[in-house]
Amino acid sequence: MSWTRYVAIGDSFTEGLGDPYPGGGWRGWADRVAEGLATANSGVNDGVMYANLAIRGRLLDPIVTEQLPAALELKPDLVSMSGGGNDMLRPGADLDALAGKLDEAVGQIRATGADVVLFTAVDPVGSPVIRLTRSRVEAFSDQIRLLGAKHGAYVVDQWQMDVLRDWRMWTVDRLHMSPAGHRRVALATLEKLGVPADDWRDPVLDPLPELGRGARMLWNARWARGHLAPWVGRRIRGRSSGDLITAKRPTFRPVIDQSG
Repeated sequence: MSWTRYVAIGDSFTEGLGDPYPGGGWRGWADRVAEGLATANSGVNDGVMYANLAIRGRLLDPIVTEQLPAALELKPDLVSMSGGGNDMLRPGADLDALAGKLDEAVGQIRATGADVVLFTAVDPVGSPVIRLTRSRVEAFSDQIRLLGAKHGAYVVDQWQMDVLRDWRMWTVDRLHMSPAGHRRVALATLEKLGVPADDWRDPVLDPLPELGRGARMLWNARWARGHLAPWVGRRIRGRSSGDLITAKRPTFRPVIDQSG
């Protein structure tokens, strides 16, 4: 399969937070996938056109009601859709309603003839706070796998990617992937699509050294003060990190390789 019109929709994961370009702005796994598609399609027609409508902080509902219609207007042949992670962090998340919304959205995309890429969550077992959501995140990931089978969508199963439980794959806020994490997800996505790419399993990382109890408590306390507290504050005020943000790539543009 050769895709030449790729649109990515979602939240900060898809926007690329944590993976900066040297000159400013965010790269992320979706940009890296677009570059991989462009390399695979080198010399074919006009190459690969790519748009990224994702905005940090977005819940699944605005992804479906705002980003999806804009994406379909571009008439893509490939759409990656990741959403629900921010919903999962809220205690009252309705899994059935979220799964139903995602089911309808994927059906709309597939009805146009475009292919779809979905993502399960990463297993949060190693996170001192987010692991409290693990049971519902796992249940939602199960739903995503079922939706993939139902609609013939590609599913990148991050839950099974043990390397993503390594903190070197994440930035200091523990919510956004580092460049290394984004790279692994991009390579896993290309593998799922059958596009030639490096193996996301390499290099195999040596285990991180174990922190003592005191060092671990200090590490967690600094994270809570510097990152968890501001996040909770925004929730209390009904604000989002993406309130003043617009899509970084709202229309199709040719892909420029940023390999590295």
